[in-house]
Amino acid sequence: MTHADLDPVLLDPTRLSIVSLLAATEWAEFGWVRDAVGMSDSALSKQVTTLGKQGYVEVEKGYVGKRPRTWLNLSEDGRTALEDHVSALQRIVEQSRQAGEAHVADGHTDDADDAAQGTRERGATGQSATGQGAAGTARSPSSARRPVRRSPPPASA
Repeated sequence: MTHADLDPVLLDPTRLSIVSLLAATEWAEFGWVRDAVGMSDSALSKQVTTLGKQGYVEVEKGYVGKRPRTWLNLSEDGRTALEDHVSALQRIVEQSRQAGEAHVADGHTDDADDAAQGTRERGATGQSATGQGAAGTARSPSSARRPVRRSPPPASA
């Protein structure tokens, strides 16, 4: 499974949040974006600069009355990058879901289930009453303490 379609700029959750928010608006006021994503002015400014250098966000400065204001807009390149990034994430999820379903359909079970059963039969030390491991070999104390990866029980039919 390749992740080549993921946009490295949008892997940052903060930048992804900003771009996603701007995708639903047109020329949003800086203060509103700051409050919506829960950032400080300086942190948002830094992220907007990064997004602007990529051509994802457009910035306009002006005045409302005598007060300076900054507006942000998602560019067409930014919109395309967001759509492509989200599509890549969805493909990863779908491919993983299909691989998991195929694994179950092929009758594979998690080896941890077998290991857990063996641990219950041998006791907490991982050794039988004769001091032997599951395969009849002596186990070292360190191997007996290794955690067993557990999986959830299969869904009932």
